[in-house]
Amino acid sequence: MKKYLIQLVLVFTLISLSGCLNDLDVEPIDPNLITSANVYETVEDYKKGLAKLYATFALSGQQGPAGQPDIEGIDEGFGNYLRQYWNCQELTTDEAVLSWNDATIKDLHWHTWTATDVFIAAMYSRIMYSVALCNEYIRATAGNDDPDISKFHAEARLLRALAYYHAIDMFGNPSFVTEEDLPGAFFPEQIQRADLFAYIESELVAIESDLGDPQFEYGRADKAASWMILAKLYLNAEVYINEPKYTEAIAVLDKINNSVYSLAPDYMHNFVADNQTSPEMILPITYDGINTQTYGGMVYLLHAQIGGSMPTYDLMGTGEAWAGLRTTSALVNKFDMDNDGRALFWTDGQSLEINDIGLFTDGYAITKFRNRKLDGTPSDSDQPVMVDTDWPMFRLADAYLMYAEAVLRGGTGGSTAQALTYINALRERAFGDGSGNITAGELTLDFILDERARELFWEGHRRTDLIRFGVFTGGDYLWPWKGNVQEGAPSAAHRDLFPIPSTEIGANPNLEQNTDY
Repeated sequence: MKKYLIQLVLVFTLISLSGCLNDLDVEPIDPNLITSANVYETVEDYKKGLAKLYATFALSGQQGPAGQPDIEGIDEGFGNYLRQYWNCQELTTDEAVLSWNDATIKDLHWHTWTATDVFIAAMYSRIMYSVALCNEYIRATAGNDDPDISKFHAEARLLRALAYYHAIDMFGNPSFVTEEDLPGAFFPEQIQRADLFAYIESELVAIESDLGDPQFEYGRADKAASWMILAKLYLNAEVYINEPKYTEAIAVLDKINNSVYSLAPDYMHNFVADNQTSPEMILPITYDGINTQTYGGMVYLLHAQIGGSMPTYDLMGTGEAWAGLRTTSALVNKFDMDNDGRALFWTDGQSLEINDIGLFTDGYAITKFRNRKLDGTPSDSDQPVMVDTDWPMFRLADAYLMYAEAVLRGGTGGSTAQALTYINALRERAFGDGSGNITAGELTLDFILDERARELFWEGHRRTDLIRFGVFTGGDYLWPWKGNVQEGAPSAAHRDLFPIPSTEIGANPNLEQNTDY
């Protein structure tokens, strides 16, 4: 899939623009002009179109690394989907701070963002842009009985469901459009959270049989990817629709945990330049230093975590240090620093406590994501800036942790014994032996929240996890600089949701703002 990611240029724009000519039934004189009439002629054409949908999560424009951006109003590197998603999920929590002063970026960590925040607006726009392209492709592939194209069609519906899952989690009640809403000028309706939950669920259930079996082709969404989205939907159902669905989560997670995926023997295998060979990767966002170039995504995460005395090329496999991202003592203190192999902190020249968010050496740095292979050799492309490391959106360890949590929250169909087995498998990998194993009595919800931080830190889950456990806002759990106070301060409950961007509210009379924004 990687090789297709940047081959399709402006196709979907031209498809939309050509819609006004339909009634005239005209064909272009220039045979080289791509329109909806000739863009899809072979299965290979359809696969390139599908690649554009995957690329909306990885890239930020039609050219790369900059130029011809997908969305306007923000620097193209900043406007990247993965970069904004990561910032919203991590900079708002105890896991990450950023030293830069770009616009309102520090408001995320301080919990002081507003409805005019440019980064939140970029996230919302990215979601809706991905939905729009998926809708167009779904229309183009509907009713096609070619088995490959039927699979492509199902994947497009899954990617749309993934974007809408991000919308329900971050914004609650977004605009809603499907393939039934044909291109043209209209005000999209706003969908309520419960209705969007039902829609995402129904879509994922409907397409399951048309998706590929687990691990059928790396980089493409398979049945296990749909199960992961469903499991996350069910695990967070009490937040989204005020209704527990832990039993449903266990049933779906059993499918994942009993499939062909297995834990990588080495934890680091999931975060290096050859992580495409990890048996744990369920759905990645793929990157290639030559063919997928952007200043967002993994380029941002790798370079922004490097600074101070950290080696660049020899350790991290890159040629630049952007000196931005670090973590807080709240995360560090959850680790057994001497024995847990997941404690991937750079401490040389770094202080544990953060007196000044704007100073890179305040706060431990992270060495989790690297552009070197697991054996330490350079990445295949060996580029000084662009990277080969894929983003582990969904991996098996998360499914193990979700299973244990769903059992502890009262879901039926699972067992505490199996949950304990899954957790200790993660800890045996982390500690190198059974010395870090826990007992059934130690397996509590508080333990799970901390273990998710240890296993999954900086992987884009933390904000959602803290909200599900009821400690993202309020004063029950404080971390450094929460509430724009060094020792941490409570924040208002309405910040469990981001605001609908004020530009969207002003442009669409059908939209109502989330409470207290």
